[in-house]
Amino acid sequence: MLKGLSIISAVVAVLVGYLIYHLHKVPDVPKLDYNRWWGEGPPQPDDKTITRFDIEFKDEMIKDLRTRLRNRRPFTRPMEGIQSQYGINTVYLDKILSYWHDKYDFKKRAALLNRYPGYKTRIQGLDIHYVHAKSSAKNLVPILLMHGWPSSSKEFDMVIPLLVEDRKQYDFGFEVIAVDLPGYGYSQETNKPGMNPLQIGIIMHNLMKRLGFKQYYIHAGDWGAQVGNHMITLFQDEILGFHTNMPMSSRSISALKYIVGSLFFPSLLVEEQFLNRFAPFEDIVRYLVRESGYFHIQATKPDTIGAALTDTPVGMAAYLLEKIGIVCNRDQTDTPHGGLESVHIDDLIDTLTIMWATGHITTATRLYSEALSWPEVFIVHEIPTYVPTAVINFRYEVFFQPDWVLRDKFHKLVRSTTVNYGGHFGALQNPKELTEDIFESVSLFRNLSKSD
Repeated sequence: MLKGLSIISAVVAVLVGYLIYHLHKVPDVPKLDYNRWWGEGPPQPDDKTITRFDIEFKDEMIKDLRTRLRNRRPFTRPMEGIQSQYGINTVYLDKILSYWHDKYDFKKRAALLNRYPGYKTRIQGLDIHYVHAKSSAKNLVPILLMHGWPSSSKEFDMVIPLLVEDRKQYDFGFEVIAVDLPGYGYSQETNKPGMNPLQIGIIMHNLMKRLGFKQYYIHAGDWGAQVGNHMITLFQDEILGFHTNMPMSSRSISALKYIVGSLFFPSLLVEEQFLNRFAPFEDIVRYLVRESGYFHIQATKPDTIGAALTDTPVGMAAYLLEKIGIVCNRDQTDTPHGGLESVHIDDLIDTLTIMWATGHITTATRLYSEALSWPEVFIVHEIPTYVPTAVINFRYEVFFQPDWVLRDKFHKLVRSTTVNYGGHFGALQNPKELTEDIFESVSLFRNLSKSD
């Protein structure tokens, strides 16, 4: 009997050892076309012209939008005792839509979005829009800001002024490039399959080269963070440092360590004050099951949900606002706003208006499907990076990975900040704290490079 158990234990140990060894293996970088054509028709030379671009909410768009908002049908009211547990609270939604129709100042908000110059340039066949702002400091360092779904460069309009402030305690100032990802905001979409976060990363790097930056820093969240993960894997010599408010290692070994650690050893692996973000594992699974329905729809049938929302600002608002609210604060489903009131109403409606005006709900949503459909993405996920990395974990970020998991991907994780407030949209919810962490992180990156 004992001999049999010993044999079984040995077999299990060998299998576990083999699994760990296999998951730790690092694949080669897949063969990629770094000039792949995403524009209409056959490939042709890019027009390298950089042109000014101002956001404009045109009168005819505003008139049509207000007509659609005014003619909305009555909503079904929430059930007795229900606030936002079943999704968007329609009484609260009615208030937002009335504000959008009656009080939102389209022209004033467009002027605010244009207070820093915007530009477009064609990269790999697509017209890419970005905002370009500079500090008046003598020593400028470039930083690329990348958003996620359902956002645009608008997400950073409170961070940019803080980043370009002159701060005498630092020996540098920022030159900011805040970009709209392809198919988001005012950047052109592709009509070709395969525009996944890895391919977007190549476009972003080519954009920075077009602008004359041989080396630069990155800050990103949400899908922008996934794009950034790929960029710091492919371009480890060109990117000087990576800062993110949505840190995630997507390596297979990280998933195994996360599950095993959360199930069996949580108190040994995470500080007590942050334990509720890591365990119990059943609570994490319950939350992900409850809130990931949209992810499954967008990862499998993006064009269907896109078509359903393209013609209705009311439906689009309900869908987008509910998802924004839950990742701002998932503990507030017992309120009418469902987490939305940590973001100013004008900032919420800026995002809705840009999505409506550009008609990009389908092309933005397709990123979920593309990210999960191409083997090249999963290969690059498995390759570690040695680019210095700094992270900030806000309280209600979608997913929390402890540093010992993050280091599977980010071998030079040099700064980690965890706070007990804030949510997924750090640049909108806590712009001051996010900016301070970016400054501190880039200062650390620069000091580390001087000591190397």
